[in-house]
Amino acid sequence: MAQWHERASALKIDGRAFIGGHRVWANSGQQFENVSPVDGRKLGMMARCDGADVDAAVAAARAAFEDRRWARKAPAARKRVLIRFAELMLKHSDELALLETLDMGKPIKYSQNVDVALAANCIRWYGEAIDKIYDQIAPTGEDSLALVTREPVGVVGAIVPWNYPMLMAAWKIGPALAAGNSLVLKPSEKSPLTALRMAEIAIEAGLPPGVFNVVPGFGHEAGAALASHMDVDCIGFTGSTRTGRAILRMAAESNMKRAWTELGGKSANIVCADCPDLDAAVSAAIGSIYFNQGESCNAPSRLFVEASIKDAFIEKALAMIPRYAPGDPLDEDTIMGAIVDDAQMKTVMGYIEAGKAGGAKLLAGGEAVRLDSGGYYVAPTLFDQVDNSMRIAQEEIFGPVLSVLTFTDVNEAVRQANATPYGLAAAVWTSDISKAIKVSRALRAGTVHVNQYDNDDITVPFGGVKQSGNGRDKSLHAFDKYTELKTTWIQIA
Repeated sequence: MAQWHERASALKIDGRAFIGGHRVWANSGQQFENVSPVDGRKLGMMARCDGADVDAAVAAARAAFEDRRWARKAPAARKRVLIRFAELMLKHSDELALLETLDMGKPIKYSQNVDVALAANCIRWYGEAIDKIYDQIAPTGEDSLALVTREPVGVVGAIVPWNYPMLMAAWKIGPALAAGNSLVLKPSEKSPLTALRMAEIAIEAGLPPGVFNVVPGFGHEAGAALASHMDVDCIGFTGSTRTGRAILRMAAESNMKRAWTELGGKSANIVCADCPDLDAAVSAAIGSIYFNQGESCNAPSRLFVEASIKDAFIEKALAMIPRYAPGDPLDEDTIMGAIVDDAQMKTVMGYIEAGKAGGAKLLAGGEAVRLDSGGYYVAPTLFDQVDNSMRIAQEEIFGPVLSVLTFTDVNEAVRQANATPYGLAAAVWTSDISKAIKVSRALRAGTVHVNQYDNDDITVPFGGVKQSGNGRDKSLHAFDKYTELKTTWIQIA
């Protein structure tokens, strides 16, 4: 722990934007303060980018795309750069992890072993994919040749959230750059540090200047300017459903740019009485909701437990919860850290009060803790006797709050699971393979887990249905977002 605090004290923060291969302050000279949720320390001043800075970043990206300094490179050459990018991220793993933890409060062990590791793997994977994707020849008659080819969209705008700053950025950066696009990234104002450092590392890896630009700032300023920009060809967004709806409007009202959104969730975790391993189900339910302080869009925040096993389940859950007591995020033994800022902590506490007022039974947590730290921490919270109509069962909390609902008929559990505006993820635990298949098919979600929760990797797509968004991140399917299909029909004389 001491070494991380020493490194944090010695850290020098550069809050300037990254445009055209250079660090620059906002054109207006405006700045905003970046405060760490770990202990309230002031990390530094950040460039408060607005429309003028977005114009400059888009112009740099457009110039890079039009002169083909990146797109024209042979696939093998682009592959080498992205793989080198991933290698350098791992080389700077300690620095990136420290920035991530100080910026948004997650435990340092997860910043290293999850966020940096998975973000670097994502960049590498898309680099490796570049020269393994083939175009098509259509089945025409002998007097013609029809080619179906993928081409980069052009200038991609990406807006990413604060809960997984590096990883959500990598999910956009990897496929967008692999396809040959230029990119303007707007990180959350709550966690901009790793995005800015990643842009520098990309240049060190050999990415041409102007291809990857980063504009820190607020959503209503820099984010809105990017989403409504007339020279951005595509916008990729991860964040709240409310903001996603606004981005879709801006995209439509500007140049009708394609807009891809990965939004909120209220995921249902259904545990049947014939669950093959109750201890594993409890561990997954508790570990998944409290991981990253509950600040995960796919967190299984609604736990449906069959009545005959509910008491045993809750007894095991309550025994496990103390392990997740919030601790110092710079301590390598900590497994639950700080809420991202005071505003989000107040939001979480507001939902806890709403749960109590609505008649749910508070079994654990429910209070802010580590008040003397200067940071923002909420105890892992568990509600029982939750009705699916309650606010805590319908609205995304984005904090360490688990709601337990009871069922006797799995079909009714599925009906209630689907009875939200969201459809990001879900799970079912059962030893009956027929039941597992039927329930999985009936659940309206982009991902359904069976007898586990949150196991996946870069090879499978991630995204949702309904108000959880459109399009998919990860896997080869992500290329669909950042490429155009072109048909070339050649008449043979």
